[in-house]
Amino acid sequence: MAWLALIMAGIFEMFGVLMINKLHKDQNLRAFLLLVLGFGLSFIFLAYAMKTIPMGTAYAIWTGIGASGGAILGMLIYHESKDWKRLVFIAMVLSAAIGLKLVS
Repeated sequence: MAWLALIMAGIFEMFGVLMINKLHKDQNLRAFLLLVLGFGLSFIFLAYAMKTIPMGTAYAIWTGIGASGGAILGMLIYHESKDWKRLVFIAMVLSAAIGLKLVS
């Protein structure tokens, strides 16, 4: 269950990052509240996961999901660069997160 919570924390982290961009563009209360909700839920799920998963592993996987997911969503939603080099480094981040799961 802790690993599922950690994945959910990463997904809400990605949502929070999207809402930062939305707030920057729209500057309205709704975007701000969604940003707070996204990051708030992310921290709640992360805290729950860290009751079982070691801090270093949980934090690394959480940031890996958030960073790579945010970059991928930026490519898909905001038409950011899809250069092959970016994709290689995103794959490296995801590989490191999977590696940490395998050794934990």
